[in-house]
Amino acid sequence: MEKPLEHYWTKRLADLQQALEGNNFEVHLAADAAAAHRIVIEEILPKSGARSVGWGGSLTVVGTGLVQSIKSRSDIAMIDTLDKQVPFDELMERRRRALLVDLYITGANAVTEDGQLVNLDMLGNRVAALTFGPRHVVVIAGRNKVVPSIDEAMFRVKNIAAPANAMRLDKKTPCVKTSYCEECKSPDRICNTWTITEKSYPKGRVKVVLVNQDLGL
Repeated sequence: MEKPLEHYWTKRLADLQQALEGNNFEVHLAADAAAAHRIVIEEILPKSGARSVGWGGSLTVVGTGLVQSIKSRSDIAMIDTLDKQVPFDELMERRRRALLVDLYITGANAVTEDGQLVNLDMLGNRVAALTFGPRHVVVIAGRNKVVPSIDEAMFRVKNIAAPANAMRLDKKTPCVKTSYCEECKSPDRICNTWTITEKSYPKGRVKVVLVNQDLGL
């Protein structure tokens, strides 16, 4: 058999799709980042009728090329909350406005095999948008985000995603040196607000694109 790992994950992600759909999420399967891009641009975005889009600073989303594709369109207003040329206060105001867009795109820190999304945020804007505000939310998750349980999801977030993101952002936290969560009290701490999304409400508001490829942290 060629590409056995892809075949393995095809079966795993199909099972996860059923679990997520049982929790009222709308689920799409993508073979790779390019396929995830097509699904959002050609299926989800037109169906939503969105004219305004926000995003959560996700490396996974960046990896699909969606940010640049949507920013280049004249028929959709995309709120850029990460423009380094913009003063911090203006970026915070943009993050507030992004909570009322038609469609918000983000990644996930972890997805459990029984169909729950687990996220940990610094400012809280990403998890706030996931919970309430935008009419539609798209969550793009690579296969590397899949874990068996809530406990393992929280371990993954604290000891893989968070330290790696702290390193990426040049934060001065203990985990940057040790690579493990030290339950720090650092001013640079990025682990402040947890969310566990057990179900999408209303049904289908949160759309999950599962990608048969490792994406993001």
